[in-house]
Amino acid sequence: MTLTSSLLPWQQQNWDHLCSYIAQKRIPQALLITGNKGLGKQQLANQFAYSLLCTKPQANGLGCGHCDSCLLLNADTHPDFVQINPEEPGKAITIGQMRSLITKLTLKPQFEAYRVVVVNPADKMNNAASNAFLKCLEEPTERTIIILITDRPAKLPATIVSRCQKLAVTTPDKESILAWLKQQNIQDNLDALLGLAQGAPLLAQDYASNDSLAQRNECFKAWMAIARQQNHPVIVAEDWQKLPESSLVFWITSWVIDLIKCTYQAKAENLYNPDLNNPLKELAQQLELKGLYKLYDLLLLCRQRLDTQINKHMMFEEILIQWSELNLSK
Repeated sequence: MTLTSSLLPWQQQNWDHLCSYIAQKRIPQALLITGNKGLGKQQLANQFAYSLLCTKPQANGLGCGHCDSCLLLNADTHPDFVQINPEEPGKAITIGQMRSLITKLTLKPQFEAYRVVVVNPADKMNNAASNAFLKCLEEPTERTIIILITDRPAKLPATIVSRCQKLAVTTPDKESILAWLKQQNIQDNLDALLGLAQGAPLLAQDYASNDSLAQRNECFKAWMAIARQQNHPVIVAEDWQKLPESSLVFWITSWVIDLIKCTYQAKAENLYNPDLNNPLKELAQQLELKGLYKLYDLLLLCRQRLDTQINKHMMFEEILIQWSELNLSK
């Protein structure tokens, strides 16, 4: 992992907290880092690992980047730094990975400093993996710190959470995010990007680079075409098959929430999609609030289903058919 010598600007308070562990020589055996997606939790964990493994850390606590340990970290070959991630995107962290970790932890760290294990996302451990991992927490090995990272801490077993020190990375204020995005040469559609990213700076940066806003706009046009009976929900669901399911569910949920807000005369700046204020406001005047809440309940259920083996195509058909029926009754 190659790290810069600086922190993300909104992480300074979290970093000071981590440095206090080192200054007081009270390094936790297990640390749980939580916060919304796109706030740089992995970067923060990596910086902490750098600091713990570095032989000559800087005055601000960051790794020097030049010692043997830092060079090994930059080359992804440090024997005392272990990353546990799903073997495939979207898949679970398996019992096999945990057994491999347990075997490694039976040995002492190879260097004189700490051994750091980072599990991300921790909520992706399946039941068997979680049970095996619990043994790591119950029987900690010397000079070893385990860092768990998740944006869904409620999905972790209470037995694991209770054995961890907690560090919450919070969403920075809008002005700080806008200033940072402008420093990254992102100038256009900032309000729309922030709404789409739910205030997460790194997510907004990703959306700007991969043109997610344009993709969302195309999906919104199809969604509005269903509302006007200009397109069929089954056809749209078919067209959406290749799009990321989690993004689609969030986008639709944000449109429904904004429609509900519009019925209460909410201002554009208070919407998830301020750039879509006019069509949403116009449509909200024609829809029944009861029907919108019913659709919102379905979307919440679908968000829970995303981690299951449910047929995603049929799931979107169900969402879009209910949306179509809601507009037919207006």
